[in-house]
Amino acid sequence: MDATAAGAPILFTPYDLRGLRLDNRIVVSPMGQHSAEDGFANDWHLAHLGQLAVSGAGLLITEAAAVDPRGRISPGCLGIWSDDHVAGYRRIIDFARTHGRTKMGIQLGHSGRKGSVSQSWFGQKSLGDEDGGWEIFNPSPLAYPGRKTPTQISRETMDEVVGQFADAARRSHEAGFDLIELHAAHGYLIHAFLTPILNQRTDDYGGSLENRMRFGLDVFRAIRAAFPAEKPIGVRVSATDWIDGGWTPEDTVAFARELKALGCDYICASTGGVAPEQQIPVGPLYQAGFAETIRREAGIATMAVGLITQAQEAESVLADGKADLVALGRAMLYNPRWPWHAAEALGVQAFYPLPYDRAHPSMRRNNAFVVQRER
Repeated sequence: MDATAAGAPILFTPYDLRGLRLDNRIVVSPMGQHSAEDGFANDWHLAHLGQLAVSGAGLLITEAAAVDPRGRISPGCLGIWSDDHVAGYRRIIDFARTHGRTKMGIQLGHSGRKGSVSQSWFGQKSLGDEDGGWEIFNPSPLAYPGRKTPTQISRETMDEVVGQFADAARRSHEAGFDLIELHAAHGYLIHAFLTPILNQRTDDYGGSLENRMRFGLDVFRAIRAAFPAEKPIGVRVSATDWIDGGWTPEDTVAFARELKALGCDYICASTGGVAPEQQIPVGPLYQAGFAETIRREAGIATMAVGLITQAQEAESVLADGKADLVALGRAMLYNPRWPWHAAEALGVQAFYPLPYDRAHPSMRRNNAFVVQRER
């Protein structure tokens, strides 16, 4: 079945974000690789992102790229705080455009109080100065349990960070990225301003919901001004902290409305990440309901993410009106050809790069060699 035909699965129909057309609704979610040095993309990132870019997803978003060396999570995080970083990303994008049709996005982030830790396979242990660590920031000087206490970020440094996000957006365009996703989730700096659990400021950036949203909106406004008007920008949020007294779904809807008014194109609805005491009822599609609420109440496109592993699950999220796009992370790491298998399960034809064309079901069934189909 042609994915554009009437009655075709929604998962394999095109979707437009501003001036960008995605071939389908499958998104490869940002996934930290912690394999960079001084923020530079290297051969690992070319291999990792390159093989995902030829898998037939509509959109591929890089792991969070730090806008400041102090905004890294670990020493291995990607960065985009320097013009020198641009060439490494351009190399990956050139490969993706030559061999695939997947659109390429970059996630921009700042780790806040959750930075200066070792890579996950070393236990994310706090790094002191003697271990090559760096100063970390938070709206208030509240430490993540078991880690060092962050510096309360000053207004001067806040303005500096806003400028760093704008510079990163400019570099993202220079590298050739089609889309930016702003990371405002999981207890990192922007989310830390949003949640009353981590933001105990008494100035214009703390206290009321309006004040706590101010920094994130400042950042979004800056990157929207620095990125071409025809290119989309989305925001990943934690729709709830899963902690009493924390950030709520109602707060998220209010934030999404403000973002939409500033030109935000979609909200990716994740959850949690503020503190270990969160109580998350993890299970298939456990976050999809938040995407539905934001989509309905804020009137903005949403992306569902979180334990979506089966083609039928992804299709149901879209068919039930819960989201416009579906993002997969660990499922894509485990099975980088997930879009091919999902297309076969749903009875449509996916994109196969020509060197892999003989893996197409029709080629396998016929025991035939490559037939050069038009792209």
